[in-house]
Amino acid sequence: MSAEPRSMKTEAEQGLAQQFIAARDDLPGSPAVAERRDAAFALFERLGLPHRRIEAWKYTDLRARMRKALPIAPTPSVDQVERTLAASSTFADLDHYRLVLADGYFQEPLSDREAMLAEGIEIATLVEFLGSDGTSSVEALHDPEGAGGDAMIALNAALASDGVVIRMPDGCLPSKPIEIVHVSTVGTPASAWFTRSVATIGAGAKARLLVSHVGPDGVAYRSNSFVAVDMAEAAEIAFVDLQSEGDAAQHVTTFSAELAKESKLRHLSVASGAALSRLQGFVTIKGERADLSVSGANMLSRSQHGDITWRIDHAVPGATSRVLYKSAVADTAFGAFQGLILVRAGAPKTDGKMMTRTLLLSDEAQFAAKPELEIYADDVQCGHGATIGKIDETALFYLMSRGIPRTDAEALLIRAYLAEALAPIGDKAIAASLEPILAAWPEQRAL
Repeated sequence: MSAEPRSMKTEAEQGLAQQFIAARDDLPGSPAVAERRDAAFALFERLGLPHRRIEAWKYTDLRARMRKALPIAPTPSVDQVERTLAASSTFADLDHYRLVLADGYFQEPLSDREAMLAEGIEIATLVEFLGSDGTSSVEALHDPEGAGGDAMIALNAALASDGVVIRMPDGCLPSKPIEIVHVSTVGTPASAWFTRSVATIGAGAKARLLVSHVGPDGVAYRSNSFVAVDMAEAAEIAFVDLQSEGDAAQHVTTFSAELAKESKLRHLSVASGAALSRLQGFVTIKGERADLSVSGANMLSRSQHGDITWRIDHAVPGATSRVLYKSAVADTAFGAFQGLILVRAGAPKTDGKMMTRTLLLSDEAQFAAKPELEIYADDVQCGHGATIGKIDETALFYLMSRGIPRTDAEALLIRAYLAEALAPIGDKAIAASLEPILAAWPEQRAL
């Protein structure tokens, strides 16, 4: 007689299961949405927390790093949110609309929903949307088997408390950028929150979407956000992801996009916060002559751990993709970049290029680079590459010989190196609002 095999779950996985059972009936959504949540959490239970034996997570072992499940964050007061926002100068000099999510909950008094409605943009909270009837509200949680069956996406779909749903009609041209700001006000004990937002961009519409994450230092809270963008024919989006979480936070964010014929997406990520962070992007190009640009400035210091992972799927002929990531790693920090360009059999004349460049600023800093191509079509132009090195001593000597102290000279070179990643976004005002973050980062290094 053989013993039945038993699945060993970690303390964190058991705690998350208990939280889902306790919270299930209070989570927003119709009965059909509740069924989708159940399916998503069943997938998470089957997969468990990601670990190094999963190729897409080989550099970020959450099973080892997440020892316990944190309680789900309660709804904060408006005063708490205002204090946290006041301490952040993110996009302060940029004239833009703002939609505020605090600890996972939409903040109506601090958001510009009415002004956006006046421009013809439909705005709903995820709570409102999931409570409506119809297939689309259920699909807002997305297929839990999607994105390769990722456990953290499934966990987000199961536990998402709120978010925003943006619909831009055909030809919509908003006069200002739109920011979805995620604010963590959580104190002691630390807690966790989950948000899910969806943007549907009509044919010929052009918009600038900003997603930011800010929170207090010294609190080991956890954030898990998901943003999906669905672009119709000839739509154009400039999308910025800014991660300035607190120095003890664990942060996971997922970006998903589908590009239609002749659509253009410019995605820029800038990251300098959190003790542990992971940005994972999944883009499917479904329309011919679509154009994708992905760039990023990734800054890691002290003992931070930062993981960037992208999967770009060319499903049709004649589309273009470009990826450029610039990382600066100091002290004892660890960084990783994984990127895959997949060219399917029905996608000849694909033009895809991927490059990751890394600047190591100490002997203890580490970085892993793994750009990949997977090509099943003929007549394509694809390439990838990676460079890792130190500051150019010749350039450093040149600046110091002009009377610039070594520390200041290093800061100038680091800033110039990272600033190249801002250019592909194609918006000077947005790039200018991010440059102070690049300029201030060298001072955060411990060594």
